[in-house]
Amino acid sequence: MTQRLNYEKASPGGVKALGSLYGYILQSGLEEVLVDLVYLRVSQINGCAYCIDMHTRDLIRKGVKIDKIVLVPVWREAEALFSDRERAALAWAEIVTRVAQSGVPDETFQAAIAVFGEKELADLTIAIGLMNAYNRLAISFRNTPAAALANNG
Repeated sequence: MTQRLNYEKASPGGVKALGSLYGYILQSGLEEVLVDLVYLRVSQINGCAYCIDMHTRDLIRKGVKIDKIVLVPVWREAEALFSDRERAALAWAEIVTRVAQSGVPDETFQAAIAVFGEKELADLTIAIGLMNAYNRLAISFRNTPAAALANNG
């Protein structure tokens, strides 16, 4: 896969703005592993190889066991591996990422707000939106995953 466009060079101000949002999420108080699991799940839904590769590596670096990481797409079937907060975050990430199909039902919102409260749910939703934006950039402009780059070298 050949990169179509280097969006970091083409729009440094836009990338910097996204980076500021990423920095906000890091200091928001949401657990880093929870956010990385959400980033991974959103990227899986969107089919973003670049981001799947990156967030899998991030989770491994943070000590998350591979058994848990590989079961993120089927977390409901492996729910014992995931905390209540992680399960709620993954459910919210899926419904928000599929907003055009889901409409984000009231019962899903009620379940999420009960676990996170207003600020955390707003921050989690910002993180989900951010990852959806990054996925669209990486997919549209064909960012090559680190694993594929390493394999070509």
